[in-house]
Amino acid sequence: MKIATGFAGIAAVAATLFGSVSAASYDDIPDIEVYGQHFFYTNNGSQFFLKGVAYQQNYSPNGSTSSDTTYTDPLADGNACKRDIPYLQQIYTNIIRVYAIDPTKNHDDCMAQLASAGIYVIADLGEPGTSIESNNPEWDVTLYQRYTGVVDSLAKYKNVLGFFAGNENVSSGNQTAAAAFVKAAVRDVKGYIAAQNYRKTLGVGYATADVPTRDELAHYFACEPGNSGNSTQIDYWGYNVYSWCGDSNYATSSYGERVDFFSDYPVPVFFAEYGCIEGIDGGATHRPFTEVEVLFGNMTSVFSGGIVYEWFMGANDYGLVELTDNGASVSPYPDFTSLQSQLASISPSSTARSAYTPSNSAPACPTVAASWQAQASPLPPSPNSQLCACMVAGLQCNVQSTNEEDYADVFNFICGANQDFCNGIARNATTGDFGGYSGCNPKDQLAWVANQYYLGNGKSSSACAFSGLATVQSAATASSCSSLLQAVGTAGTNTAASPTGKGTAGATGGAASSSKSKGAAPGFNAPKAVEHGGLVLGIWTAVAAGSLLGMLAL
Repeated sequence: MKIATGFAGIAAVAATLFGSVSAASYDDIPDIEVYGQHFFYTNNGSQFFLKGVAYQQNYSPNGSTSSDTTYTDPLADGNACKRDIPYLQQIYTNIIRVYAIDPTKNHDDCMAQLASAGIYVIADLGEPGTSIESNNPEWDVTLYQRYTGVVDSLAKYKNVLGFFAGNENVSSGNQTAAAAFVKAAVRDVKGYIAAQNYRKTLGVGYATADVPTRDELAHYFACEPGNSGNSTQIDYWGYNVYSWCGDSNYATSSYGERVDFFSDYPVPVFFAEYGCIEGIDGGATHRPFTEVEVLFGNMTSVFSGGIVYEWFMGANDYGLVELTDNGASVSPYPDFTSLQSQLASISPSSTARSAYTPSNSAPACPTVAASWQAQASPLPPSPNSQLCACMVAGLQCNVQSTNEEDYADVFNFICGANQDFCNGIARNATTGDFGGYSGCNPKDQLAWVANQYYLGNGKSSSACAFSGLATVQSAATASSCSSLLQAVGTAGTNTAASPTGKGTAGATGGAASSSKSKGAAPGFNAPKAVEHGGLVLGIWTAVAAGSLLGMLAL
């Protein structure tokens, strides 16, 4: 049952006001900075608590693959923002979380309206089909270009608090290797923000589900291995928590345990999603939101508020409102009013920046064990499209086919024949072994291993064929490539410097993959023999021995 609201008049007046919003509003709003364990307004040093809503229609964010890569950019529709912002203000919203935006679209209208309403944005960097997968993690040029493209698109807006490099990428015990690839993304996005001289207050964080490895995850993303400083450390930690259902309490929900655990955490912590719908009297749309009093009460010394999931009603029944009149109007559900009432009564105890001295230090990194499969150092190398292009140009045997469906068998055959041929594209988060070209796209990676096989077999023409998939070429190395290629080495096992130019600049030597590779061997975007988190070394050798003559004859 939806509420027959009396908000229509207020909404209409507010919508009229928003119709004349100046784009300068997102230039004038004070940005939010991270300082120690808290967020602060930069103009007056007062503490910022997140009173947010997840704002993306018909989208289910996680670290899995999806055959449906379509989505609606919630920041590119000025009319929708004009429709929704008056209602967002009624529940005291000061931040929204968006899970996927299109960096090619213009966001000025929505961002200006949001800024005029005092609403900030935190944006996830991935999109359906282009994000770090839980079971097949990689950090490559396609993902790098996507993530930095989002940064480029939103960096100018001062009401962007920051970004999430991952969301629930580790949801079970056998997915912990994926954390290394997300931590590498954190490192490179932070480095990119600095290299482009974007706002220093732009943060990069991670949002985790409430999973058994949550403590290791929190320590892993906040730790500073070796002499890395905070270059690989998240700037804030998001917690997707649904343990307070209905009229629960501080103990039953384990909120108290979370406060104790994060009391000495070095960066801000907040609920990146909350709002359980299980066991609610009256059904999912009647959430009482009794956790709000606690979250913004005795938890504020450690937690910085939270983001309710979610705004739009969808198949999962979490929505606070339903769109009516073919999307022209908003009709709130009862839990909208419950949330409004709860937030109206809070008075969080705050800390002034001038009176606060951070004292928490980075935790120790978790060690590799049965329940944790990701080294904190080294991490996957920074994807470098110029390096990949230079490598491909300098090969004597190159891949000409762009049909990724054909790649897996060739990957498996070559790496099974001699694992050394594939060391340059290895990615093993458990041992910390990463090839210098492991961040290239599938076509370029296959070109590298095909060339290694060709050279290793005396440059026989039959060693660069593979049923027409590969062909010989005249190698060429531009002067601008020399330092990069020398850094990686002839075996491809070292790493080159991180890229410093625009993330969307520089095409790779082969066609960039628009989504996760279909042509990689099972488990990841490289041969199974060098799997990201496994101990597999020679399981393909027997396969290679049985098919060697056949492949040479192709």
